[in-house]
Amino acid sequence: MKDFTKEYFTMTEQDAADYAKIVLQFFQEDAELTCKEIGDGNLNYVFKVVDERNNMSVIIKQAGPVARISDEFKLSPDRNRIESEILGFQYKLAPGFVPIVYNYDPIMNCCAMEDLSDYEIMRAALMKHKKFPHFADHISTFLVNTLLLTSDVVMGHKEKKELVKTFINPELCEISEDLVYTEPFYDCQRNDVFEGSKEFVRETIWSDNKLALEIAKLKFEFMNNAQSLLHGDLHTGSIFIKEDSTKVIDPEFAFYGPAGYDIGNVVANLIFAYANAKFTIEDDEVRTDYLRYIESTINDTINLFNQKFLVAWDEKATERVARYEGFKEYYLDTVLRDTSAVAGLELLRRTVGLAHVKDITSIQNPDARVQAEKFVLTAGKNFILNRESIKTGEDFVNVFHAVELEV
Repeated sequence: MKDFTKEYFTMTEQDAADYAKIVLQFFQEDAELTCKEIGDGNLNYVFKVVDERNNMSVIIKQAGPVARISDEFKLSPDRNRIESEILGFQYKLAPGFVPIVYNYDPIMNCCAMEDLSDYEIMRAALMKHKKFPHFADHISTFLVNTLLLTSDVVMGHKEKKELVKTFINPELCEISEDLVYTEPFYDCQRNDVFEGSKEFVRETIWSDNKLALEIAKLKFEFMNNAQSLLHGDLHTGSIFIKEDSTKVIDPEFAFYGPAGYDIGNVVANLIFAYANAKFTIEDDEVRTDYLRYIESTINDTINLFNQKFLVAWDEKATERVARYEGFKEYYLDTVLRDTSAVAGLELLRRTVGLAHVKDITSIQNPDARVQAEKFVLTAGKNFILNRESIKTGEDFVNVFHAVELEV
């Protein structure tokens, strides 16, 4: 058995089982353990350790020094510390919406947390065209509690500045700055563009100087607006879900940034689910029904967020000037502007850039995939260029409805 107390090494499945029993002391003495590495993300190793005899299980997530997606990305394992602390913090702000963290180990750069095996990853569930009627209510509450309550509107300013220092995350922020705000907008070698979409991308994205200027503005806003404590990568692959419960996971990209970043990522990934359904469901009636469900989920997510945000502001705001007449509406408008912009960025970068989504890549028919990509790219561009006028759930839905008439 290896020594887990001296220096870091990347664990195998057997190592993770030994670690759970000896270091975590999570299981009973008579435990019969099995372990499987279940991570399918771009960065980390995720082990599920199970004691079938006593019906117990735990998840161990280990951060390595390089990303799994590409060894070009050298990463600080401190992201695991950030993730563990963020989950604990978010559990206090939005109880019930994140998994319980049992332990963080700075030597092995790993954390142990609640096993959510009775949940599904939301992206996979949406690709099976499942419905979750409570999601908009759940995610809007999570977003209001984690974004508004960590801002200068509510927190003491010195306390907030200490959190900004604690959760500075330069390596992961650099990945976002490159993969979200830079590389998708020129013919970068690291981009991965579907062959049938290349000419469309070249003409409508890479050659658009107006779009390029807006991207430059957005990148500098992302780097300089320490507004709220973000999850930083809140897509449907970072959400575990079942009919009556929602759990947000993987906040290792967390840092202080513009609040609309998290909301925009949620919206964009629901639009990816919409595109998948639109171009894969063959039955007209079934397709129409599911598209309406996704529309209503997007609409409700934004409108419930707006309503809950204003109520929470009235109840929680501590900053005197934040209570001046008209300021909360102004502030919310800036968050929604950023939400629209980030929805557009996410739609574009997940289609053109290095990291794709299965909603689109799983579309087998090449012509249908091209149409799906043109749909999300055009919608994404509109979300960015028209962000000042997109304020309600209906506004967000109308953007991609208008695009459906174009492509």
